[in-house]
Amino acid sequence: MPPQREAAKQMQTDLIGRGLRLASGVASLTLAVAAAFADTGAALAPHRAIYDVTLAAARGGAGVSAVSGRIAYELTGSACDGYTQTMRFVTRMTNQSGGTTVSDLRSTTWEEGSGKRFKFDSSQLRDERPSDATIGDAARPGPADDVKVDLTKPAKKSISLPARIYFPIEHTVALIDAGKAGKTALRANLYDGSEKGEKVYDTVAVIGKSQPHESRKLGQVKNAERLAAMRAWPVSIAYFERDADAKDALPVYELSFLMFENGVSRRLHIDYGEFALVGELRDITFHAPSKCAKK
Repeated sequence: MPPQREAAKQMQTDLIGRGLRLASGVASLTLAVAAAFADTGAALAPHRAIYDVTLAAARGGAGVSAVSGRIAYELTGSACDGYTQTMRFVTRMTNQSGGTTVSDLRSTTWEEGSGKRFKFDSSQLRDERPSDATIGDAARPGPADDVKVDLTKPAKKSISLPARIYFPIEHTVALIDAGKAGKTALRANLYDGSEKGEKVYDTVAVIGKSQPHESRKLGQVKNAERLAAMRAWPVSIAYFERDADAKDALPVYELSFLMFENGVSRRLHIDYGEFALVGELRDITFHAPSKCAKK
């Protein structure tokens, strides 16, 4: 495979991990928080979820013939303690010549319940060799203040971002609240520390009607009984480069999933144009809420 194609595939693999981190935490995604967000009713449930990932479609020029993988995602914490999201996402990608690449993405983030601070640490291995690492700390002193980001990897650097951006948990809460309110769309600038910690995406989410309980088909998902009676909405999010012409720009990728009101998601689907992946929830374990979350 030419070096340019290899670089493109590496970028797509990075985006896959980023997108699934948001979805499983929407679970950006991604994905508990009633007390600190006094104007919302969203409550994300601390949990650990396992997703199986496969290739859904490959279109002309993709160079991909098969993808298999697994995501282990965990959300812990509370509004008063802050929320920690950890994820490990391992994929084996096979190209049309039969060559394979194994990618191992590991990520840990912590977000203050009030949305004032967000810390992130991610690393990636390709074929067991370190290929990328990002560590940073973002702080928002006040609602109208710019977000200051201090990066320590891949290089020490300080950047300033617009005040009105969403961190991952903050975005998750906004999506759930929009679904509860019967809203059909949410536009937000999202920052989750990806792309070397310097990227903010313009996102447009479309939220469908709450799905009937009988359509959930949760029988094959271990420990999923708690989800059966909860409200859930189909959500599709398009990620655009910021400042792109809204009329003509194509999304960098599109992410869709079924979002439950407690923050769990399933039926993940990521479309990059050239190829698409699907992630199916196989196992979920709910953790007891922290003591402060019970107050």
